[in-house]
Amino acid sequence: MPHLSSLLQKIPDDYKPLAAVGIGALFLVLIVLFHGAGLHTVMVSQDRWRQRLTGRRPHLSGALVFGWGVFLMLALQIVEVLIWSIVLNRLDLVKNVHDSIYFCANAYTTLGMGKMELERPWRLISPIIGISGLFTFAWTTSALVDVVAAHRQLVQQLEEQRNRRLKASKSRPL
Repeated sequence: MPHLSSLLQKIPDDYKPLAAVGIGALFLVLIVLFHGAGLHTVMVSQDRWRQRLTGRRPHLSGALVFGWGVFLMLALQIVEVLIWSIVLNRLDLVKNVHDSIYFCANAYTTLGMGKMELERPWRLISPIIGISGLFTFAWTTSALVDVVAAHRQLVQQLEEQRNRRLKASKSRPL
């Protein structure tokens, strides 16, 4: 994207904050769409695994499926930070890739603990990155609540099946 960074340089300084909002808004929407597709995939996969486990004896695989879902949600967030950092790096708003990842992780999680800032005309991208993190973290939290509730329901269902089997085996004559 070298041509994009040179295009950004041609924008008059008075219009760069407006361009920052436009660029930030565009990528916020793209990130949220990506997040939705990723969460949908995780949730469908969780549902399919739970269906496979229903009717079986309770064992460790239920916990592994739950843990895998949580890991995929974390991975989705990390990929989104990387997308933001690649965009800022390719636009030459942050020159170093490591600095770009660090800056975006701080902005995305709204920690703001880094000592890095974008150049004054482009600073408005930072809060937009934070807003995208707020949106996606809230969405992920909602999905995680659903995963936890479904996992709890699965565990209860498997435990009830186990208790019925135990009761049936005890009631059979020797």
